[in-house]
Amino acid sequence: MFQIRIHGRGGQGVVTAAELLSIAAFLDGKHSQAFPSFGSERMGAPVTAFCRISEKEIYLREPIMEPNAVIIQDRTVIEPSNAFHGIVDSGFALVSSRAPVSCNNKSIRVSCIDAVGVAMEYIGKPIPNAVLLGSFAALTGIIKIDSVIAAIKQKFSGTIAEKNIKAACFAYDKTQKGDL
Repeated sequence: MFQIRIHGRGGQGVVTAAELLSIAAFLDGKHSQAFPSFGSERMGAPVTAFCRISEKEIYLREPIMEPNAVIIQDRTVIEPSNAFHGIVDSGFALVSSRAPVSCNNKSIRVSCIDAVGVAMEYIGKPIPNAVLLGSFAALTGIIKIDSVIAAIKQKFSGTIAEKNIKAACFAYDKTQKGDL
């Protein structure tokens, strides 16, 4: 089972990212589940969401304490949310950041992409979730970019879907080329 924890702030699409990730995995023929964890439910407050992906049925229902991967949609939540805590050895973190981010645990790979910058360019709003999912697909191969595209089409329509798909595909291509 592959477990992902997503950190960010209210209004950045953290919960939607987990849902899209789960849908993409399902479309790839896998079992998946996504669920959020809220503190104070307000714009800008720290938000955490979770996603599990497995070849077998998933029976667990508790929050993910030892993720294989962490997606961080806002680097300002790293310390307050203790976002790197519990990542398994040889796990990784994907961070929305223009500058490099380091982690004290050297067995954890940290990759950064300016997801907010890409979102502003393609979507026109600082909502980095589609960008990060495109990059995640390229980094892991756990989900296919075609499934991310299909999940976005299921969740959104029209111009919003088109812009998010372009942003996800840009990030996927950039990540595959090693241009993080």
